[in-house]
Amino acid sequence: MYDTPNVVHGTQVNYKRLFYSEPLACLRVPISIQAGYGIIEMGTVLSKNTSTSSTNKGKMLPYCPTTFTGDCWKGGRAYILATPSTSGAAKVYVTQDDSYRFKIGDDLILNCTGVTVENLGIITVIDRTTNRHMASITATETVSGTFTVALSAYVCVEASVANAASNNWSDAVGILDKDVDTGTGANAPGADATIIMSNATLYIGTLEGIDDAAQTAIGTCTEIGQFLMIK
Repeated sequence: MYDTPNVVHGTQVNYKRLFYSEPLACLRVPISIQAGYGIIEMGTVLSKNTSTSSTNKGKMLPYCPTTFTGDCWKGGRAYILATPSTSGAAKVYVTQDDSYRFKIGDDLILNCTGVTVENLGIITVIDRTTNRHMASITATETVSGTFTVALSAYVCVEASVANAASNNWSDAVGILDKDVDTGTGANAPGADATIIMSNATLYIGTLEGIDDAAQTAIGTCTEIGQFLMIK
């Protein structure tokens, strides 16, 4: 048996610096990050699962910025593969790997550009066996709007500290201070980490998912040149 000669160099890895201020001076707390989000890089803005009936309630996950397109940072989103029906209980289709970001009991949020975000209620079924190339997620409510793949429609876990549709049901709570691997697919384990809450000056270029809504939710943030100050 012969193999085709080839060389894979991989992608460039940037060893970025997060802190401008003294790292030991900031307020950090230990957290658990839920499974299925793959490698989450240092400096990623995080939100918190607020689904009342979920065993994942209180765990962290990547924040979903308020403005998005299909070619931007994915964050906590799982892009849907087909326009969901507006009759009966909501059913959406995502990739098999993305389906492991969700658990039965999570509250499911559906959103896309130009359409009002919808809370689809509690996930009751996750079907990964009917189709090998995709999984379906069923929740309790009915879809009202027209959420299409062309408009970058996605689903995510409810992560609203305010328990409201403001910020698309995803409120930032802090910033991850190291790279972690939460895994993908059926064997994804989640990860333990620490989150930066206050008293830090960070390099903006290292932050992933930071927007005006995230800065407001985290607390008193001030941008000065290449730095973000969190009081």
